[in-house]
Amino acid sequence: MPLENSISAFIGCEAGYDESKIVIFGAPYDCTTSYRPGTRFGPRDIRAESFGIETYSPYQDKDLTDCKIFDSGDLELRFGSPESALDDIKARTAEILSDGKLPLMLGGEHLVTLGQFRAIAEKYNNDVYILHFDAHADLRDEYLGQHLSHACVLRRCHDIVGDGRIFQFGIRSGDREEFRFAEKHTVMFKTGIDGVSFDALPGVIEKLKGKNVYLTIDLDVLDPAFFCGTGTPEAGGATFNQLLDAIIKIGNSLNIVGADLNELSPHYDQSGASTAIACKLLRETLLAVYR
Repeated sequence: MPLENSISAFIGCEAGYDESKIVIFGAPYDCTTSYRPGTRFGPRDIRAESFGIETYSPYQDKDLTDCKIFDSGDLELRFGSPESALDDIKARTAEILSDGKLPLMLGGEHLVTLGQFRAIAEKYNNDVYILHFDAHADLRDEYLGQHLSHACVLRRCHDIVGDGRIFQFGIRSGDREEFRFAEKHTVMFKTGIDGVSFDALPGVIEKLKGKNVYLTIDLDVLDPAFFCGTGTPEAGGATFNQLLDAIIKIGNSLNIVGADLNELSPHYDQSGASTAIACKLLRETLLAVYR
């Protein structure tokens, strides 16, 4: 791992590696994307766009310049081999964990979560819970015959931690069997006709206090009316403020042991608004989970 920031580090994340408490890294991989590719460009564009926002959060009254955060840049992942890419992600995460730091990964497609979560689960002997924000259930056992796909990532995480440890918010898309599976094996808060609601989140937070929690945010949980820069947009999603409020509540209340933001495909939003939203949510996530 490089021990010094690159010139393209996310704004305000210029601490040295040794002194840092959080380490950012990018996983620019989208080889199993089922619809529109392009998430491999997400980490790069988030960093570039970050210089259009401030380091200070008026929502939390915190500033990235007061935090020790290191941006280690993007991994060079082996396209064409999902398992090899996941191995590389797992190795980087394990290195960060072994040095007593919190890993925060930028995708890339959602499959990259599995690589990081494998390392987290090993670190904590599978005693980890997952908070999952997404438009899609991601609980297929296979997609077009492949068990490693961004459509299967939470199913593969369930293979590791088992029943009752995955809490899913914002879900409004999936095949029938995914929803049947969720009824028995995960805790899913589906989106109804009235739209996305995170009303159940305070109760989940209370349940998970004192436990090891992994936070994974697929940005397509947001409504494509204002976040269209994603590969599989789904109407009826959350607002920016809903997701922001959820992130702050989670970060302030729970023991987050790892996190990721994924599924920004920047070139589908020529206005740049989706990338700007991703930047702001990354800033707020960093500040919320920083200890």
